[in-house]
Amino acid sequence: MTRIAAVHGALAPHRHDQCEITDMVARTCLPAGTERGVLDRLHRGARVIARHMTLPLERYEVLDGFGAANDVFIQAATDMGAKAVREALRLAGLSATDVDMLIFTSVTGIAAPSIDARVAGRLGLRPDVKRLPMFGLGCAGGAAGLSRAHDYLLGRPDQVAVLLSVELCSLTFQRDDASLANMVATGLFGDGAAAVVACGARRDGEAGGPTIVDTRSRLYPESGRVMGWEIRSSGFQVVLDPEIPDVVRRHLADDVEGFLGDHGLKPKDVSAWVCHPGGPRVLEAVGEALDLPDGALDVTWRHLADVGNLSSSSVLHVLRDTLATRRPPAGTPGLLLAMGPGFACELVLLRW
Repeated sequence: MTRIAAVHGALAPHRHDQCEITDMVARTCLPAGTERGVLDRLHRGARVIARHMTLPLERYEVLDGFGAANDVFIQAATDMGAKAVREALRLAGLSATDVDMLIFTSVTGIAAPSIDARVAGRLGLRPDVKRLPMFGLGCAGGAAGLSRAHDYLLGRPDQVAVLLSVELCSLTFQRDDASLANMVATGLFGDGAAAVVACGARRDGEAGGPTIVDTRSRLYPESGRVMGWEIRSSGFQVVLDPEIPDVVRRHLADDVEGFLGDHGLKPKDVSAWVCHPGGPRVLEAVGEALDLPDGALDVTWRHLADVGNLSSSSVLHVLRDTLATRRPPAGTPGLLLAMGPGFACELVLLRW
């Protein structure tokens, strides 16, 4: 089995209370003279206290066009990503030259050479390091990245894989867009990164975390329009359908129960649920669909309140916080899960 040797989460430098961000969004997204009652209600309903952002708030009011935002993404993602990987390797007791595979996931900017190539050069990874940049998985990217690292290490159990997620969601906020989807997104998403160091079964001696037992991916038919991007000249225009919680209620229980059942487990056997914070209505749908006990998603709810939804990085932050604040009993099963565009679900079975 693959062992998670270290998890490090990072946040963008500028932290703002939710009310400050709401005021900025009102100035930049709503037409002059428009009542902001709906915006205020949606932002309060996100149950987010504060978020971290890549730029000072006033910069968003003059950041104009996809190219300008993406230039900021490339620079900031490289800086934040390099720091996250460096710290994760330090926590694992490894050096940059120990890395055999670097996986990168993001859905909030694009680059060629990709961010992983830039980070590899910045940190001095070996010239023969394998790279796998992944785009388009959205909030599911962190869980999917862990799964792909596990796939790789099953075939190379003496090697080390690093997963890097960087999501600078604030750079995708659309100026002059008063749509409900943009109002929801500007109230929910924040900026952050996470790096995970994973070691194959024959790689001994590194700092110990949970092992990855198995993974499963589910792609739901006829649901491609419930979440994603519309690519415009202004950048990434968010697609968020109110149907998302209903999709979760229809499918998640069967998927989780079937996956656990293949390993002789039931949901009640899971000692910790490492769940992506899709938003209040999605989290409520997860709890209802799986009939989870009170408190099962407390770590996820706290993450949502403290920093918002960091897209693919969030579930990795929740994993880190679970290990730090309420480490489950050794040998018990855990389940990491996240959902994203497709519409899709990623499940990772852990053993603590």
